[in-house]
Amino acid sequence: MPVPHAPDLSPSDERPDSGQEAGAWEPHALEGLARPPCAELLGWEIVEARPADGWIRIRFEARREFTNPAGFIQGGFLAAMLDDTMGPAMFIYGEGRVFTPTIDMHVSYLTPARPGPLYGEGQVIQAGKSIAFLEGKLMDLSGTVVARATASARLVPAEKALAPAA
Repeated sequence: MPVPHAPDLSPSDERPDSGQEAGAWEPHALEGLARPPCAELLGWEIVEARPADGWIRIRFEARREFTNPAGFIQGGFLAAMLDDTMGPAMFIYGEGRVFTPTIDMHVSYLTPARPGPLYGEGQVIQAGKSIAFLEGKLMDLSGTVVARATASARLVPAEKALAPAA
């Protein structure tokens, strides 16, 4: 797989464009793949994706129940959103043939996040035969980056990841 290059995009409004250019993600690309309960909890929704570039934009709904005593979104939820952005970037880049258990992840919290919509952008930086290097950022509606992350992930063939335990 070639090394993708990150487009410099940030949300311009609550409903960013749908990515109709060549190589854009098509909604049917993930048909048949059930969203896990963690994605449901986070309000996970694909907004735009460019599989050939290894890039994806996800919308999350940071609920009031995710707040700490100060009223901001607790960092663990932000980390989960970043993790649930970077993994799908590799999933679409690998055309649904690989799952990406995270090996390690480093998160930088840049500014407090409030309840409401947040957008994650995930990018495949490099993908080898068994390991991928990923980056992600999480933004509020104004485009302010609230957190960034880097991760390395193991590449597991989908048939192994989805196989019933013996």
